[in-house]
Amino acid sequence: MKKILLIGAGRSASTLIEYLLQKAAELNWHITIGELNPETAREKIGNSPYASALLFDATDEQVRSSAVENHDLIISMLPATMHVPVAKDCIRFKKHMVTASYVSDEMKLLDEAAKQAGITLLNEMGVDPGIDHMSAMKVLDELRAEGADIFHFETFTGGLPAPESDDNPWHYKFFWNPKNVVLAGQGSASKFLHEGRFKYIPYQRVFRRTERVNVPGFGEFEGYANRDSLKYREAYGLQHAKTIYRGTFRRPGYSRSWNILVQLGATDDSFTMEGSENMSNRDFINSFLYYHPTDSVETKVAQQFHLDLDSDEMMRLEWLGLFREDEKPGLKNATPAQMLLNILEKRWTPGPEDKDMIVMWHRFVYMLNGEKREKHSYLVTLGDNRIHSAMSKTVGLPTGIGAKLLLENHPGIFGVIIPVMPEIYLPVLNELEEFDIKTEERQIL
Repeated sequence: MKKILLIGAGRSASTLIEYLLQKAAELNWHITIGELNPETAREKIGNSPYASALLFDATDEQVRSSAVENHDLIISMLPATMHVPVAKDCIRFKKHMVTASYVSDEMKLLDEAAKQAGITLLNEMGVDPGIDHMSAMKVLDELRAEGADIFHFETFTGGLPAPESDDNPWHYKFFWNPKNVVLAGQGSASKFLHEGRFKYIPYQRVFRRTERVNVPGFGEFEGYANRDSLKYREAYGLQHAKTIYRGTFRRPGYSRSWNILVQLGATDDSFTMEGSENMSNRDFINSFLYYHPTDSVETKVAQQFHLDLDSDEMMRLEWLGLFREDEKPGLKNATPAQMLLNILEKRWTPGPEDKDMIVMWHRFVYMLNGEKREKHSYLVTLGDNRIHSAMSKTVGLPTGIGAKLLLENHPGIFGVIIPVMPEIYLPVLNELEEFDIKTEERQIL
């Protein structure tokens, strides 16, 4: 019997756990779910004889290393900053590991040690990063096999309300980590390559530089730049491409309105606000505006951003309750970002019947047989409910399939890796199609 240790049973792990339990019955596995609150794990295990819950504190070195030693493969669904100690234990005890997180600089440094141990630390096995890599690499490798010279690559992914749950003027809800949404893009400039020139967008301008994309059957989206579009240039084999751009999808209008909050300073997490516990929402917004003895907060916002009082942007800010005097977050010594997050969670938290969707789109422009060609690839996955959300499916399933691959049919690739090689992405994409997670391709030119 092969034993898998899954660390973390949070929101994104529901579909993953169901997949692992199904495969455990078929392949004679035992799944141990390590959680600070084992009851959370027990609820998701149910009556399955193929799984058990374990009180698990990832910061307790003795508990962590003992658990890793006693299993054949580790899946870490911990926050990204906590993967490295687990990975070091995996190297020590020669155990494979799978995560859905970006490869950090600290994780990269473990590559040689993992190779020496003969193990695979397979990262970026979620949706973005994850399915985006795999679906893009499949097309890139197919085009290269035909003799194509790819000189332009764009990709966007977004987690959004499904059409039937898209019922607010922002066309957005928190189906993922709310804090990450508020802090998105902070800390560094977004950088990409455009027509052979390196481009940089400082955080304060990211949400004013957007691109419109139409996804067949689902309408128009706008995309803004991710932090670093260049980090996958070598992994994708695009060293000679003239344009490389990775971005995030929202519905049109979101970015222009969110940009107002960025420019005001309401998303800043670097300082605390005196008297924040006594601030109403209206006081909070007013604290960033110029003083005037008679102008209303609405008037000052509209004037500062050259908006009409009845503009779509002002309507979205009003819908968020930002001008309300009768609502107080009540947070002491809060940062602006914490105040804003408290306000947003009251409006953007999905209801029990709300469904989400994942939208992904790639654009490839290339030369083939002396002619310029263009191909688009897109994927739309809809959630079933809040538990079996599109996010849970597109993060959990590729992670689980990757774990199965390492346990049952290891591709013989070791070290710190991401799923950009066909030995990994082909079996994963093929199995994802069984769950109706598949890309469509259109030849545009």
